[in-house]
Amino acid sequence: MDERAIAAAGAGVASAAFMAWAVRGRSSTLLAPSVWRGPRDRQSLALTFDDGPSEGTPEILEILEHLRVPATFFQCGANVERLPAVARAVRDAGHEIGNHSYSHPLMCFKSTAFVEDELRRTQESIERHAGTRPQLFRAPFGVRWIGTGGVQRRLGLTGVMWTVIGYDWMSKVEKVVERCTQVSNGAILCLHDGRELRVRPDIGVTVEAVRRLVPILLDRGYKFETVSRLLCPTI
Repeated sequence: MDERAIAAAGAGVASAAFMAWAVRGRSSTLLAPSVWRGPRDRQSLALTFDDGPSEGTPEILEILEHLRVPATFFQCGANVERLPAVARAVRDAGHEIGNHSYSHPLMCFKSTAFVEDELRRTQESIERHAGTRPQLFRAPFGVRWIGTGGVQRRLGLTGVMWTVIGYDWMSKVEKVVERCTQVSNGAILCLHDGRELRVRPDIGVTVEAVRRLVPILLDRGYKFETVSRLLCPTI
C-alpha cells in the first residue's frame, strides 16, 4: 500500500469515528443540541427511565414513592397508547415524562420527515393520554441523525443523553448497581422500565437495581431531581 492509500485509509477511519461520535456521542451537539449532565455545584442527580410505560412500571413507581424520589420517564408513544393508565400513573405520582419516539426506531439514515412524525405522534399521544406535553426528548439508542435538531426546535424539545447508563437490559443486578453508583454531582442516570415495544417485558433486573441503588445514593448525600429541575433548579 503506497502512502496515498495509507493516508486515504486513515482519513476514512477518522471520518467514520467522527461520524459515530456525532451520532451517538453523549456530549455531541453536532446533529442535535443535547445535554448529558447537570451542574456540578449541587449534590443532585437525575434518575431516568426509557422505553416505558410497561406492565412493570407500577412496581418502579411503588419503590420511588416509598423512597420519596422523583424521576423522569422517557416514554414511547406506542406504549403510551397501549397502557394509557400507566402513563397517567407516572404523571399522577409527580414524575416528569419525556419523549422517547413513537415506535423506538433506529433514527440513522431516516428522513427528517420520518423523525418529525415519530416525535410529533409521541407528543400528541402523551398529551392526550397523560395530560402533559413533554419538553424533553431522548433518542432511541441515543442515536441522533441529520435533521433531528430542527425537529427538536419545532416541537420545543430539549435533547437529553445520559452520564451513566446501566445496561439493565443485558446485565445482572450487581453490575447495574455498580455502574450507576459511579456518579458525581449533576449526573443523569439511564435505566429502562420497558424493553422497546415488548408486551409484558421482563424488567426484574431494573426493579431490583432501583430498589438497591437509590438507598445507596441517598445515604451518600445525593438528592434526586427530575431532569428539568436538575438543569434549571429555579423551576
